[in-house]
Amino acid sequence: MEEKMSGENIEEVIMMEAQITSLQAEVKVLQLQQQDNHKNMTIHFRDKCKDALSYICGKRQKGGKEEVLSKLKEEVEELEEDLQRQSQMNGISLNSCTIKTLQSSDNQLVQELSVSGHCSELVFQVEFQLSEVKEGQRSERTISSLNVVMDANDLQNFSSFLSEVEERKDLLLFFRTLRAYSDRCDDRCRTFQHFQDKYPSVVSLPGGSRSEVMTLNHPELPGCVLVVNWSVEVSREGGVAPKIDLLTKIPETALQMFPSQAVGGAAESFQSLLRILGPEATMESMIRAISLSQDT
Repeated sequence: MEEKMSGENIEEVIMMEAQITSLQAEVKVLQLQQQDNHKNMTIHFRDKCKDALSYICGKRQKGGKEEVLSKLKEEVEELEEDLQRQSQMNGISLNSCTIKTLQSSDNQLVQELSVSGHCSELVFQVEFQLSEVKEGQRSERTISSLNVVMDANDLQNFSSFLSEVEERKDLLLFFRTLRAYSDRCDDRCRTFQHFQDKYPSVVSLPGGSRSEVMTLNHPELPGCVLVVNWSVEVSREGGVAPKIDLLTKIPETALQMFPSQAVGGAAESFQSLLRILGPEATMESMIRAISLSQDT
């Protein structure tokens, strides 16, 4: 009985081992099939991604990569030319612009911007927050936290206006006034430089051509000086206007050689001529009228 049972158990074990071997072979076949499927799938999606990237980059255009690069170069050159035209038109050149997103949702976008640049010789940096709220097809943009940084040492007449701009958060007013202020400063610089070139022995610019002061020295009377003070005033509302005054510095010894009435009325005469002739013609007339030029 025991021998019979032992024989049956052996046969059963052999059958089970055969089944296990068959199952192992089947698993191996399935694993190989799965690897082939993954490989085919990878190649399929890789080709799709390649096609998508090629479409985005424009590589499906005729001419291939070289033509795409050529087109991108043309677009960059057009953008640079447009930026140059804009800078020439508004007189403002931007050096850098950084943008940081503070909040973003379907209906609202809040960004922090920092813009630096220059208008002629005036360097500025503007920092502000820009909020854009969308309502259907419409969107509204508002500026907050406006901060303008400039060289306060040379902009005493500009500082009160900057405070007003920051309080009103009026970025457009700032750039418009900056251009007007810069233009008036450039006018003064050109005029001062013109007279120094024309009358080098008479005219001096102690602070340089971009300063507010031009001095006229009598060639035969040391210490006898006329001072033209030309400032550019800016109101809190953004109004820009030149303010030109004539100051006299004449020693007692020199006063005896000039009619007192003419010397005393020099500033008033200067203002009268200024209203009629304008700055450059008035300065030229004053130089010639009081014989400060060695050429006359």
